[in-house]
Amino acid sequence: MALVTTQQLQDYYDHYRDTEITFTKEITRILNVDPRQIYVKCNGNQWPCIVNSTSLMACRIIVGVKGGAYQMLSQKETGPVQVRFCFSDSDKQMISFFVNGKVSDIKPYMNSAELSIITISFTQRPPDDLIERLGTLLDANANAIRRKEERVILNPEVKRKLGLTKEESIVQISGVPRHCVLRDLSFGGVKILMMGIQKYVENQQAILQLRFEDPQEVIQVGGVVVATSPIEGRKDILMVSIKFGDKTVPIAYKIRINNYLVNMRKHVFAPAETTEQKLAAAKAAQEKAVAEEKAKMEAAEKSKAAAGQAAPADGAAADGTAPAQDAPADAAASSAAEQVSAPQGQADAAAPAQEAAAAEQEAPAEPASDASAAPAEPAADSDSETK
Repeated sequence: MALVTTQQLQDYYDHYRDTEITFTKEITRILNVDPRQIYVKCNGNQWPCIVNSTSLMACRIIVGVKGGAYQMLSQKETGPVQVRFCFSDSDKQMISFFVNGKVSDIKPYMNSAELSIITISFTQRPPDDLIERLGTLLDANANAIRRKEERVILNPEVKRKLGLTKEESIVQISGVPRHCVLRDLSFGGVKILMMGIQKYVENQQAILQLRFEDPQEVIQVGGVVVATSPIEGRKDILMVSIKFGDKTVPIAYKIRINNYLVNMRKHVFAPAETTEQKLAAAKAAQEKAVAEEKAKMEAAEKSKAAAGQAAPADGAAADGTAPAQDAPADAAASSAAEQVSAPQGQADAAAPAQEAAAAEQEAPAEPASDASAAPAEPAADSDSETK
């Protein structure tokens, strides 16, 4: 099974939930169903049964009329019913699960008196394992009609993705096996190169043998030769177009082609989606950069306007025409300065007066000493004169 995403599972469920698949021998082999491990369970008991067909909404099981399963499920008041499915994966590991449901219909199987077919409607969405297996098969059938003429040109990379072991193969033309080389494949036909004579090949029945790996299998597809043309320069080598019959194409071949086309579509559209995402991210980054630049410019304009309002205020303060709310503070500062400087001025004015007073006190002392000394000399003279 190819890798299936959650979205693809949801698409399978939405598109194919009501489409019913009959469990033929080929379908049982393709889905890797283990019929011996399928049971129906009710009221704590379980019995083996055969799944006749199933969809994603209900399944039909076949049970014997004389068995305990029929006796229990045919009652009017039956409890919840569970159907146990069992598959094997590519590693031969068993995958089993129960699907809850209820009995919705009971009738004889192909007018048999011994077998009965019971329809069990699912009461909830089935597990993803069942959706994946049934959805892959149903999607291959749908695309085999919708994309019937879409051709796959073979090259080493395509061959690897298809799981095709080699381009060389065997084709039987009117029962005669011939070696051939595959050129392209589609749901509805194939083109091959082979040796032969044109008139013995045209309109003949053909069976093409294809060998695949992962898992290993050989698929034979029947059809009819609808066109032949010789290769230029080699009349013995023909380009042969084989058209497959609608009912002769095996489901295994459809699944191989469908898996490749689905994966190819994912790879084709993924780069476009990535490019769109990159363009959207670049546009968002550009818009973000423009918004940031605009915000920076607005912030710069606001700063410039605030600086312009602050400049006239500073000039007015320098000219002594400060705003009214600043005048009381300046007057108080001037008063405090005057109060501080006034005592200092008084002290400075008193200092010269004190010095002058001191000088005046010192200045009369010298004349007084001279006056007291001056009269002494006349006294001496008078004494000499008396003598």
